[in-house]
Amino acid sequence: MSAVLVGTSHGTDDPAGQAAVRALLDGVRAARPELDVREAFVDVQQPEVDEVLAGAVRDAGSAVVVPLLLSTGYHVRHDIAQAVAAVNASGAGVAVAAEPMGPHPLLVDILADRYAAAEAAHGPFRPDDAVVLAAAGSSVAAAATAVEEVTSALAQRLGRPVTPSYGAGAEPRVPAAVAAARAGGEPTARVIVVSYLLAPGYFLDRVLEAGADVVTDPVAGPAGAEKADPRLVQVVLERYAAAVSP
Repeated sequence: MSAVLVGTSHGTDDPAGQAAVRALLDGVRAARPELDVREAFVDVQQPEVDEVLAGAVRDAGSAVVVPLLLSTGYHVRHDIAQAVAAVNASGAGVAVAAEPMGPHPLLVDILADRYAAAEAAHGPFRPDDAVVLAAAGSSVAAAATAVEEVTSALAQRLGRPVTPSYGAGAEPRVPAAVAAARAGGEPTARVIVVSYLLAPGYFLDRVLEAGADVVTDPVAGPAGAEKADPRLVQVVLERYAAAVSP
């Protein structure tokens, strides 16, 4: 029997965000129908990851927690790590934690597509328009390093500078980065924020309030998308496979 895949997201009160995560896990199930795929959360929603993980190991003997998070941080290093450690200490079976979804080249591909879709909707972006990448943020230094890696790759892809920014935990915060970009540009220049956020929810709402002229759809796509981007499904399955066969 294959290890259960426990897809673990942050959790959100936003129905569109909840639907996006469900669609992602449904995409994983469709791609690998032989896998037992279960949903868990580290905050806001139920069931919590420790409960789901314990049940998965009890049922199948082994499980892999795949963080549906775009970088490492407190939830990966504390909540998920503690849940895995508790199950392994219990002797009920074997649990492991996979790497978070980002950074990953496919995520950069998706961000470039979201940028292109925004440009198609809002008219051609000009060379003097500023681009800011907005991530959720974490006080864990490795998380900022991962965001900077994605920012650099996106800048190379777009052929223009991209400034990283954060919703919490690191600097600059998104409103400050937007304000700085506007202050440093021409009066007619626009500020485009690329949302390095998995799905609609609290952080995307804050990004939308930050004063940018254009905000791209999150990584999972526009609200209401019925199917997950197959590239996201691929990232989840790659993380799972790497954890099963390190």
